[in-house]
Amino acid sequence: MSWTVADVMTREVVVVEPDEDFKTCARLLRSNRISALPVVEPRSRRVVGVVSESDLLAKERRRGAKPPFLGLRWEDDGSGGRTAGDVMTSSAVCVSVTATIPEAARLMYREGVKRLPVIDAKGDLVGIVSRSDLLKTFLRSDESIKEDIAEDVLRNSLSIDPRTVGVEVDRGVVRLSGTIESRSLVALVERMVARVEGTVAVENKLGYRFDDARIRVEEPPGSLQLSAQERSPR
Repeated sequence: MSWTVADVMTREVVVVEPDEDFKTCARLLRSNRISALPVVEPRSRRVVGVVSESDLLAKERRRGAKPPFLGLRWEDDGSGGRTAGDVMTSSAVCVSVTATIPEAARLMYREGVKRLPVIDAKGDLVGIVSRSDLLKTFLRSDESIKEDIAEDVLRNSLSIDPRTVGVEVDRGVVRLSGTIESRSLVALVERMVARVEGTVAVENKLGYRFDDARIRVEEPPGSLQLSAQERSPR
């Protein structure tokens, strides 16, 4: 079963409203040992922005800096702001509570952020997820990873009797052995095992009874869709 953001996020979120004063924002970041505060609309949980440490540090960057030439103005970087609404980064990058862990990780990487407010279908804040939260999947025990491979991947998704496949897991490294029906199925098993949460690497020693490299094999209902490149055997 694929993990979602809801499985790893922090549900108790420290938030501020747009009119919260600058110093209160700084105090909340320090006292709670966090690096950002979601900014929500008054009397609701709708996210309108995020105040991060870097947003607040804009004021320090300008302190003592040389003023602009006569007739020119300071660049508007929020350093003159007095409230959360003044200094926040608006149009906050949020993630759906139903998003998978890989989807959240890709969004963080693409947007260059360290944390994501988590919202429900109505757009209301329900949690926050950080980079360290996404790494929780790698804290899973080897036994739980092995169980998911046997039941979710082999038995339920691919209709393969788990007893016919040797599965060993050592510190997240999965070793597969045994013989299954076809060459294309060997490749599919490896791809699906690699996507089990907590898997670090896959050592595939599976054999096959016949080579169907030129025959297209339809994936079972409910399995993850693979690209044409992924379908091709090595």
